[in-house]
Formats: sequence, structure tokens, C-alpha cells
Amino acid sequence: MTQETTNQVTAQAPKIDYSNPDWWIGKIVEYGTSLLIAVAILVIGFWLVKRVNKMVRKLFAKKDYDPSLETFLASTIAITLKILVIITAMSQLGIEMTSFVALLGAAGLAIGMAFSGTLSNLAGGVMILFFKPYKVGDFIEAQGEIGHVKELRIFNTILITLDNKTVIIPNGPLANGNMTNYSSQTKRRVDFTVGIAYGDDYDTAKETLLKFVKEDPRIIDEEANFIGLNELADSSVNLTLRVWCKNEDYWDVYFKMNERIYKEFGDKGLNIPFPQMDVHIQNN
Repeated sequence: MTQETTNQVTAQAPKIDYSNPDWWIGKIVEYGTSLLIAVAILVIGFWLVKRVNKMVRKLFAKKDYDPSLETFLASTIAITLKILVIITAMSQLGIEMTSFVALLGAAGLAIGMAFSGTLSNLAGGVMILFFKPYKVGDFIEAQGEIGHVKELRIFNTILITLDNKTVIIPNGPLANGNMTNYSSQTKRRVDFTVGIAYGDDYDTAKETLLKFVKEDPRIIDEEANFIGLNELADSSVNLTLRVWCKNEDYWDVYFKMNERIYKEFGDKGLNIPFPQMDVHIQNN
């Protein structure tokens, strides 16, 4: 392109008169309209995402799906749709998505390092969903917390404790740490250590415990229930009682057995000992 041609093109380009109020009004209207549309996209989009999320949950509720899969997929769908709404709103503002994607790619390493814990929680959620060490409704103990699993989300698991507190545990530590699932088996063993005083009749204590076991219908008598002498302790003779029951009857059996031992051992001439010390004084 010659110098003359360049001068002609430059001469033909319209000059912007920044002192003209009409130009500013036009730009304000232009960008203001784009901003209002972007805000409308965000508001309506997030509202639609909420509605879709409810529809997805209702669809899962009508079908016989795993509750853990339901909560995990619902949260994943909601997050994905919200990201799409945000990208659409940014496009309305004139932000080039190709540049935006390139920027994300360039910052990917830094973001990955900064959110390594979050990505670990995401991977942990996928592993929990795949291997199913627990599911919604199970009673588990993990990371120093114990409670029923209320919800399995994409990044964390929601527990409801026995005193009705909500505990949020990241999925990463749950997938990689020790965890006890009390609901995975249909039966549980209840263990008791029962102390009687030295001098009490051992056979009477054993027969009384056997009577308690036979009279409790929640105890499964076909299982290997056991009573034996465990320890000759400093202040007591300790018997071990092990009985089996259904998982849901564990605490009822535990509390009822302790109550009967405390109330009825005295009627059999059995004493529940407590730590004590005999002091002998010698006069010189």
C-alpha cells in the first residue's frame, strides 16, 4: 500500500468528537443496554438453573436411583449450568471467549496449584461415588466426626450428628483416610465388661447374665453369644459379655443390659465394685 493510499484511508476514517454529548449518550446507551442484558442473563439464568436442579432431583426421586448418585449429579449439573450462564453473560458484555479461554489455559497451572485441595476433594467425591464405601443414610465415623450421611456432594459430604449438628467434611480426606461404616452390616456385636466384687459367686453372676440375654428378644440367640471371666483386676472380678443383635437395635440392647445389671445384680447378692484401698495401721 502506497503512502498516498494510506493517507486516503486515514482521511476517510470518521473522526470522533469526544466533546459531542450525543456521542457519549450513544455509548452510555450502548454499554448500558449490554450491561442490563448481561445482568438479566445472570438473574434469569440462575433462576432457571435452580428450577432445573429441582426438576432433576424430582426425576431422581421418582426413579430408584442411589441417593448418593442423586446428590452428586445434581450438584455437578448445577455448577456446570452456572458456569455456562456466567460465560454467556460475559459474552454479552463483549468479552471475547477465545481470549478468555486462552487466559484460563495460561493460568491453569497456577489455578491448579492454588486449588489443589479443591481438586483433591473433587477426585475424592468421584472415588466415593465409584467405590461406595458409604451411601446416603449410613452411620459413619470419619475425621473425628460421627453421624448419619445426609448428602454426598461434589466436593464434600454432609453429616448429621446424633445431637443434630450439621458437619461438612471434604471428600478428599474421606476418600484417603480411615473411615468406619456402622451401617454396612446388618448385625453388630455389643460388648460389656461387668465387674463383681471379690467373694461374690461367679456362677451366679454368669447365670444372671445368661438370663438377661435370653429374656431380651432383640438379642439374636443363634449367634455366638459369649460370657467368660476376663480379668482379675485390682478391685473387681471382670466378666466379658458379648451378644449379637440387629444393627438398629444396638443402642437399645446396650442401655437396657446396663440398666438390668445395675438394678438386679443386688437382688442376687452380687456387688458392683468401685476402686478402694485398705489401709492397715500397725502400732509399735
